Amino acid sequence: MRPPLRIAVLECDTPVDKVDAKYNGYHGVFSVLLRESAQALDQPELLDPDTGLDISRWDVVSKQEYPRLDDVDAILLTGSKHNSFEDHPWIIKLVEYTKKAIDDNRVKLLGICFGHQIIGRALGVKVGRSDAGWEIAVCDMDLTEQGKKLFGREKLRIQQMHQDIVHEYPPNVIPLGSSPRCAVQGMYRPGCFVTVQGHPEFKDEIITEIISLRTKSGVFSKEQSVDALERATWQHDGVAIGATFLKFLLED
Repeated sequence: MRPPLRIAVLECDTPVDKVDAKYNGYHGVFSVLLRESAQALDQPELLDPDTGLDISRWDVVSKQEYPRLDDVDAILLTGSKHNSFEDHPWIIKLVEYTKKAIDDNRVKLLGICFGHQIIGRALGVKVGRSDAGWEIAVCDMDLTEQGKKLFGREKLRIQQMHQDIVHEYPPNVIPLGSSPRCAVQGMYRPGCFVTVQGHPEFKDEIITEIISLRTKSGVFSKEQSVDALERATWQHDGVAIGATFLKFLLED
């Protein structure tokens, strides 16, 4: 029997209070996504949803703790409210660790939103604010031909929550898709990493809570909020994206 897939979740933030109380950190949020995705993959001989995943958690912000690359099969970099382009000591340490993981010939990486941007930064391209502003709630991601092959569909719908972007594709990276507000929606290097700018892990109640809180604090206007809340509960491809992640991690 295949040994469990050892996935280290690098928690780059703490969820908002209500979400944190329910899921116990982004480790919990991603554990739900990955187990649901393993069930959707429906290949128990390759990956048993109950016993085939060994998901560890690492606080890279306050504790700045990291797994030894020899001890894991995959690194998952989560989203974050922090800015991927800033030079806080923990972000610089994260970028350096990411460079080492990319250079490892065995370990694979998954980058989500902030994590997608950190991988872009580690590869030497500009990350920062988008001139197009916020991209929020369920949006279409137009796939490239390689993106269609990788995800097995013509287009993706994915939850979004960002105003920062990767400004260009790094060298030797396969573009996966784009949207009107973000040209670099996903990056792929076979055998090395898959990233998405969106949030396949966000459930309806997670994105709704974030929108509500950010509206109350004045980050989003009433118009932005009404539009985003309407799309927050639209059907999306989060689990299908998670299944693609798992297939990628299982490849020899």
